[in-house]
Amino acid sequence: MSSVIPNRPRIAVIGTGYLGTTQAVCLAALGFAVTAMDVDQDKISSLRSGLLPFYEPGLPELLQETLRTGRLQFSTEFERSADADVIFLCVGTPQSADSSAADLHFLDAAIAEIAPHLAHKCLVVGKSTVPIGTANRLRTLLQSAAPAGPLVELAWNPEFLREGHAIADTLRPDRLVFGVTSEWSLRVLRGCFAQPIAAGTPVIATDLATAELVKAAANSFLATKISYINAMAEVCEATGADVNLLAEALSYDSRIGGGFLKPGLGFGGGCLPKDIRAFAHRAAELGVGHAVVFLREVDAINQRRRQRTVDLITEMACGDLQEVKIAVLGAAFKPDSDDIRDAPALDVARMLHQAGARVTVYDPRAMPNARKSYPELSYAPTLASAVAGAEVVALLTEWEVFRQADPAVLGALVERRNIVDGRHALDAAAYQAAGWDYRALGTPAGPPARLLEPVMPEPARLSQPVVPEPALASAIEPV
Repeated sequence: MSSVIPNRPRIAVIGTGYLGTTQAVCLAALGFAVTAMDVDQDKISSLRSGLLPFYEPGLPELLQETLRTGRLQFSTEFERSADADVIFLCVGTPQSADSSAADLHFLDAAIAEIAPHLAHKCLVVGKSTVPIGTANRLRTLLQSAAPAGPLVELAWNPEFLREGHAIADTLRPDRLVFGVTSEWSLRVLRGCFAQPIAAGTPVIATDLATAELVKAAANSFLATKISYINAMAEVCEATGADVNLLAEALSYDSRIGGGFLKPGLGFGGGCLPKDIRAFAHRAAELGVGHAVVFLREVDAINQRRRQRTVDLITEMACGDLQEVKIAVLGAAFKPDSDDIRDAPALDVARMLHQAGARVTVYDPRAMPNARKSYPELSYAPTLASAVAGAEVVALLTEWEVFRQADPAVLGALVERRNIVDGRHALDAAAYQAAGWDYRALGTPAGPPARLLEPVMPEPARLSQPVVPEPALASAIEPV
């Protein structure tokens, strides 16, 4: 029996990939009647059976629960959009094969599919990451093709999902951005997200262009912060400084903060790399490419970290990778995901393989996807079998199972105790105590900096009060 909460708008979701499925399941969990649609019959059949085509913690259970309530349905029949009051567009906008521009043909196709069925007043809500100006163009297309014409309104509500945290980011987001063209659209969106709003989620109501820009700007800032600390890692490697302690010192500055200030192999996935390239491309089209020219260096720094990881592994192999057995721990672009799009771990594994190394990969969730895209690599069914006989171990995705592994147990399995920590995820002191040669990006070889004896001021100087020079007194005293 259906348990739809009365007087709620009927909702359709177009696209059943990662974003669309998460959106549909979570809205059904909030009490809405939701129909999710896709052209992929196999994917729809799988979802109807309660099986996810991707990995996301907690989502399989929530999918099965909402299917049992009757609130959630899946279909390949786009004419069912005629029954919806609110239609969320959740299709992909990948990078074009021939440029850095976003490929919008899936989005255009979705508009073409649903528009002929919209003969009533309704709201179409874009959630995909798009170049600035896309929403206004789609609004014109939609209203010209829909029988209801201008009664069909378009809004933009960008998503900010983190893979591995998608349910929390949907049901308890840190902010909601609504790009709207009318008070009615704003009221409808506030109604769709009434529960998170009542729980205190801030709402930013704005125009379409600003809503589009928020996602591009947010991802560009995050990518810049990651690449900044990795640029500092390059400096640390040249000077013998320790990037981890540098990052910690910076994190206490309230103007900077510690979020996304983690050095390592760099970012990947289906969002950050694609989005910063598309943003730079669109800015150039608008004649303001100079304003975001730094994003090209952000991208370049990120790519350099992959080659530097290969170089570090090569150093540990005494300069020659030919026939060296290397265990690569991680394939997904981040932990708690099976997403291998632009995965730094697999890119490094590929480069090692091409350099003549014998590479074995292990990942708790992403192995099936990795095998399809990188069939030339070898894969192990367990962590133990991956590292067995390895001459270098490279941790490239920071899964918790790798963090918790006992360095002494691993040490008994490998041929040589050499480890490259590409994510600064391991306890360096514990590995060194177990006899490992531990190396990480942006840190000097040898004992961790925290194990060095601190330099203390002389006791006599500690007993002397610090008195400002007379000429500086006025600058120090409170006004």
